[in-house]
Amino acid sequence: MAGSTHTVTNQVPPLVGYDVFSADRALAAAVDRHLDPDVREEVLGELTALGRTSGSAQVQDWGRLANENPPRLLTHDRYGNRIDEVEFHPSWHRLLGKGVSAGLTAAWGRPAGHLRRAAAFLVWTQVEAGNGCPLSMTHAAVPALRTDPDLAAEWEPRLTSMVYDQELRPARLKAGALFGMGMTEKQGGSDVRANTTSARPLAEDGTYELTGHKWFCSAPMSDGFLVLAQAPGGPTCFLVPRVLEDGTRNVFRIQRLKDKLGNRSNASGEVEFDGTWARRVGGEGRGVRTIIEMVAATRLDCVLGSAGLMRQAVAQAVHHCTYREAFGGKLVDKPLMRNVLADLAIESEAATTLALRLAAAWDDGGEQERALLRIAVPAAKYWVTKRCPPVAVEAAECLGGNGYVEESGMPRLVRESPLNSVWEGAGNVQALDVLRALQREPGALDAYLREVGQARGADHRLDAAIKDLLTELADLEGVEGRARRLAERLALVLQGSLLVRFAPPQVADAFCAGRLGGDGGAVFGTLPHTLDLASVVERARPVS
Repeated sequence: MAGSTHTVTNQVPPLVGYDVFSADRALAAAVDRHLDPDVREEVLGELTALGRTSGSAQVQDWGRLANENPPRLLTHDRYGNRIDEVEFHPSWHRLLGKGVSAGLTAAWGRPAGHLRRAAAFLVWTQVEAGNGCPLSMTHAAVPALRTDPDLAAEWEPRLTSMVYDQELRPARLKAGALFGMGMTEKQGGSDVRANTTSARPLAEDGTYELTGHKWFCSAPMSDGFLVLAQAPGGPTCFLVPRVLEDGTRNVFRIQRLKDKLGNRSNASGEVEFDGTWARRVGGEGRGVRTIIEMVAATRLDCVLGSAGLMRQAVAQAVHHCTYREAFGGKLVDKPLMRNVLADLAIESEAATTLALRLAAAWDDGGEQERALLRIAVPAAKYWVTKRCPPVAVEAAECLGGNGYVEESGMPRLVRESPLNSVWEGAGNVQALDVLRALQREPGALDAYLREVGQARGADHRLDAAIKDLLTELADLEGVEGRARRLAERLALVLQGSLLVRFAPPQVADAFCAGRLGGDGGAVFGTLPHTLDLASVVERARPVS
């Protein structure tokens, strides 16, 4: 009998059946650090339960199926009636239901609401990032609606509900509702003041009729949308319900769904308004000001989403190298591979630590913390989202050819990785927003310097980086051309300060050497070999 030629050896077991939250030591430490003792047990129990759910084989498979079966647009029913519906795979609804029940839209009224939600969002992103979009939009709509107390009283309980109701019907009949957003038009992306969608006042106070289009509409299957349109008084924010109070469908014509690089489980569409009923949110001409709080919240979610993607990429890479053998030993024990893994790990931990610090500032709500957020959120959004693609690509390479195959899950992370840098304002928009904060809000820079100054004297490379940053800030001549460089340095110094204060010495030492001290190369795996890289990699290993 011929011997078998298909003996499977040296293959890595799948990374399933683990607690995604507890296995992430950097995340668990950040949550514990910022938690009030009164809610510690409750929050950690909640996040551990979500972590176990996220790491289960069943839920991981839901993520795969949702990604492999993207949404489908149904413009008409079988009789020719226009319905403009989006059909999803059942796994999408299961994921979204779990996300809502985990409190990912319920931050605004809970103790430590933003911190616990931020950690949960970072964990849940690692299952399938696509369903994060409607969860983020719904969460972020609340502060915009609060500019109108009547609207907030009506809609906030629905948006912060922990019940997912997928049916299209009047919101007053639903146990929970989701929100989308429509700002971008064909003729302009970030320049929303150039929008041409018009809003004509109707007889009932505060109601309008919209006519126009949106080139990108996030989550077009949602129950309501915040959109910008030109009212007689200028750019104004409006609430567009998907279904009207009498049960009829509002005019919300989905022209097509975008065929995207990644984020394929989620629907993004082009929509047209033609006599679409809407309610004004805030005053006429104050649309950008009304929407700005929503934008700030979604930008933080971009940081969290990128941190989650990086964490999952690093976890997969370290897991693979822990089991895979080559050239007479485990990959994780090879000095050069260990350098690569450690370099990836400190990038991931720096992103997570910064994101959770910002979430804690949101919970605090004090003047000092609000001022810090004004400069730290756009800087973090700029830098962390920029770092996500190279981390995902390098982590996939750690798996060799296996990382280039869809079954590994790594290509999905790579395709998803550029999204958060584009969403809610690309890199230049964030860098210019940092400049606006520096030039118009001196309290923001003061708050930032107080924050990073708490680590002064603890590491000479961080001290030198702070000094260099102050020198750069002292000369704002021709600053627009240096805006990206400035945003990068602000983010790196803040990350360094946080790691020096809170991370294990080995992690802080590696970060300061490679990111602030100039002792690292242009690619991952170029940290000084004299560092304790084995401890850094072990900290990143996903073991509960």
